[in-house]
Amino acid sequence: MSQNYIFHAGEATVLAKEGQYTDAMPEILIGRTDGPVGQAFANMMAQSKGHTAMFAIRACNQLVRPATMLVPKVTLKDAANIDLFGGVVQSATADAVVDCLIEGIIPKDLANELCIISLVWIDPRCAKDPNLDKKDMYRTNYEATKLALQRALANEPTVDELIANRHKIKHDMDDWS
Repeated sequence: MSQNYIFHAGEATVLAKEGQYTDAMPEILIGRTDGPVGQAFANMMAQSKGHTAMFAIRACNQLVRPATMLVPKVTLKDAANIDLFGGVVQSATADAVVDCLIEGIIPKDLANELCIISLVWIDPRCAKDPNLDKKDMYRTNYEATKLALQRALANEPTVDELIANRHKIKHDMDDWS
C-alpha cells in the first residue's frame, strides 16, 4: 500500500437481494486535503443542479472523519430519491467510513488530513418501488463503500491482476471486444 495518500481510487459493486433495485456501486477517491483530492473536494462545495453533493454524517452534528462528500451519479429529480440519498445512502456511507477507521483500514492519525469523495448510484426505480427494502439498500451501500475504500488504499486491483485478467474477464453489462 502506498503511504503517501495523495490520490487513491477504488470502486466496488455489491448486488441487491432478489427483487430489489438496491445495487450499490460507489466510486471513491481518497487523498490528502492539501492535494488533488482535497482540491476536488473543495470544488464540490459549489452545487450543480440535480447533482447536489452533501457531507456524510452519522447524525446531525456528527460529520464523519475523514470528511466525506457524497455525490449522486444520476440526477435526483424528486423528493423520494433525495430522501434515499440523504437518508439510507448517507447513513450507510458514513457508517462504512467510521468502521474503516475502527478497523484500521483508514489510519486514525490521518483522519483529519484526508478527505473522501464518493460517487454513489441510486437506481431511479427505488423511489417508486412500493416493496423497497431500505435495509438492503443500507447493506449494499455500506458493504460496497467499505470494500471500495479497502481497494483504494490497497491499490486494487493491481496492475499485474489487470494484465493477467485482460482476456479472461468481460464487462458485466455487455462484451464489445
